[in-house]
Amino acid sequence: MQALRVSELGEPRDVLELVESPLPQPGPNQVLVRVAAAPVNFPDALMCRGQYQVKPETPFTPGVELCGEIVELGSGVGGFSTGERVIGAGAVPTGGFAEYALMDAARTFPAPSALSDAEAASLFIGYQTGWFGLHRRGALREGETLLVHAASGGVGSAAVQLGKAAGATVIGVVGGPEKAEVARELGADVVIDRRSEDFVRVVKETTGGRGADVIYDPVGGETYERSTKCVAFEGRILIIGFASGKIPTPGLNHALIKNYSIVGLHWGLYNERDPAAVREAHDGLSRMADEGRISPLVSRRIGLSELAEATQSVADGHTVGRVVYANS
Repeated sequence: MQALRVSELGEPRDVLELVESPLPQPGPNQVLVRVAAAPVNFPDALMCRGQYQVKPETPFTPGVELCGEIVELGSGVGGFSTGERVIGAGAVPTGGFAEYALMDAARTFPAPSALSDAEAASLFIGYQTGWFGLHRRGALREGETLLVHAASGGVGSAAVQLGKAAGATVIGVVGGPEKAEVARELGADVVIDRRSEDFVRVVKETTGGRGADVIYDPVGGETYERSTKCVAFEGRILIIGFASGKIPTPGLNHALIKNYSIVGLHWGLYNERDPAAVREAHDGLSRMADEGRISPLVSRRIGLSELAEATQSVADGHTVGRVVYANS
């Protein structure tokens, strides 16, 4: 089979190599799938650089989420059958950037029938992160104001749709007119182009000076620091990630004075600490997809040979929606 392999760490376009590789064999509690689609995620780029919290030994194949058809069950796997269409996490080092991949059964779920392969493949990480962030950690309530940074990206676009589905007023922050149009298509009530507008000023104007009740921040750095200037009294700033590459140092005295919460989210830990909650979230997201309330935005479908450059584009912040490898 063909697969993208990382033999040495570096920039994705430099280290992702298309190779012929033997078909992987499922271990206990694993399934082998024929990959139907695999989105490019920021963690895939970080793995190539050796900067992600999960650091597989080289050589490895990235692809942290995917949609595929089960072709073989490992020992101890119950509840699945060959031919079943599933989504979930790629079991790196044999991840989804290949024609076939392994998945751990505990992190594998039925694919929603309402979604295409590319859409279904994009439902797992971004939407689960949004679900746990907005509902379990951020306690977003109907009628509140939600500010989403990087609103046209993979994680941000999911938060916009989930915020609207929860009955919030959603303000999306993006970089550039193309990304602004995407955020509007996703349903954001107000869209701010940070390159030409001050998001702090616009948020205050939009909310009558109150500020945003929940701020969804996958960027970090200066974005976090400026967000503290427009968070509402008893608001919640959700720390989702640091796509800017800069980890901010919170001013805890400021959080005390304004009575807001700084709330961390490492969604991956729930797979270990509360897998039942992950499955419950999947069921809820699948119902929402079947009802047409959410639908991952797939901006590009690409082949294996285009994945290295696409992963670099995601790393550099040059993409909108989801860029998805489609194996068909």
